[in-house]
Amino acid sequence: MANIQEVAKQAGVSIATVSRVLNNTCNVSEKTRYKVEKAIQELNYAPSMLGRNLRNSESRLLLVLIHTFSNPYYTEIINGIEDYAIENNYHILLCETDGNLQREDIFLNMIRNKLADGMISMNPTMHVNKLKELSMSHPIVLCSDYYEDANIPYIAIDNTTAAYRAVKYLITMGNKKIGLINFNEDLLYAKQRRIGFEKALNEFQLPICNAWIHHSEGLTFQDGVETMRRMLRSKDRPTAIFAISDTLAIGAIKELHAHGIKVPEEMAIIGFDNIAFSSMTTPTLTTVSQPTYQMGYRSAKMVIDRIQGTTVENIIMDYELIIRESTLG
Repeated sequence: MANIQEVAKQAGVSIATVSRVLNNTCNVSEKTRYKVEKAIQELNYAPSMLGRNLRNSESRLLLVLIHTFSNPYYTEIINGIEDYAIENNYHILLCETDGNLQREDIFLNMIRNKLADGMISMNPTMHVNKLKELSMSHPIVLCSDYYEDANIPYIAIDNTTAAYRAVKYLITMGNKKIGLINFNEDLLYAKQRRIGFEKALNEFQLPICNAWIHHSEGLTFQDGVETMRRMLRSKDRPTAIFAISDTLAIGAIKELHAHGIKVPEEMAIIGFDNIAFSSMTTPTLTTVSQPTYQMGYRSAKMVIDRIQGTTVENIIMDYELIIRESTLG
C-alpha cells in the first residue's frame, strides 16, 4: 500500500503539499492539486484516518451509553444516532454499563483521555455527580433519560403529560379501577409517569389504590409476567393497567392469558414506548409512542454541535398515544 511519501514523489511536490490537498486547504494551486489527486488515484493511496485524527486532537468517535443491550426501546434511538454521526464523519461506540461502577469509570475516562470526542448517555442509573463534573469540560448530552437540575443538555418527552393522557384515555373508556406497573421511582421518568398516573385519577376523583400499584424488579418481559402475577393475588382487581414500559405490558398480557383473563374485556392494558413488538402481540398493545429515531438523530446533532463549540438547548419532543386492541372492547 502506498504511503504519503510515495504520493509526494510521484506528484513532484512536498509531503506538506500532499497534506494540504488531503485536508482541502485553499493555499494550493489548481494545477498542483490536480497532480496530487492524480498521484493519489494512480497509487490507490488511502490516508490514515487515525493519524489525521491524532494530529487534529480528535477521535471522530462518539460514546453511546445504555444500561443494557437487551432493552428493545434503544434500537431506533441508536439507529438515529448512528445515521447522523455517519453523515457527519463520526462513528459511534455502544457501551453497556449494566449498573457496574467500574464500567462507568472506564467509559468516562475514555472521554477524559480524549479517546472519544463526546458522549450521549441513555442510562438513567449513571452516577449523576460524575456526569455533571465531566460535562463541565467535555461534550455530553442526555437522551430520553435525564436528571433534573443537572445542567446537562437533554432531549426527551414530557413523561408526566404522556402518562396522564394514557390514563385519562383508560378512564374515558369506562375504567374506574386502574392499576399501575412501575419500576424504580428513583429514576426520573418512572417518577414522572407515576405523577401523570395519579394526576389523571385525581382529576376524575378515582381511587389511587396501593394494592393495584406494583413495582417490577426490572424492565424485561419476565418482569412484567412476575409483576402481574403478584397483582392477580389480590381478590379486588383493577379493570385496567397502565404499565410504564411496553416490555412490562407485554409480560403482563402473557400472565393474564395464562389465568384465562381476557384482554381488554376483563382487563385493559396500556404500555409505553411503542417498541416493534407492541404491534405483534395478541391483542396488539395500546401504547405511548416516543419519536425514538428523531430523538437519537437530534441527540447526535446536539453532541456534535457541543464538540464544535456551539451552545445547545434542551429539547422536549412530541409523543403520540397509539390506540390498539388491548384497550378496545
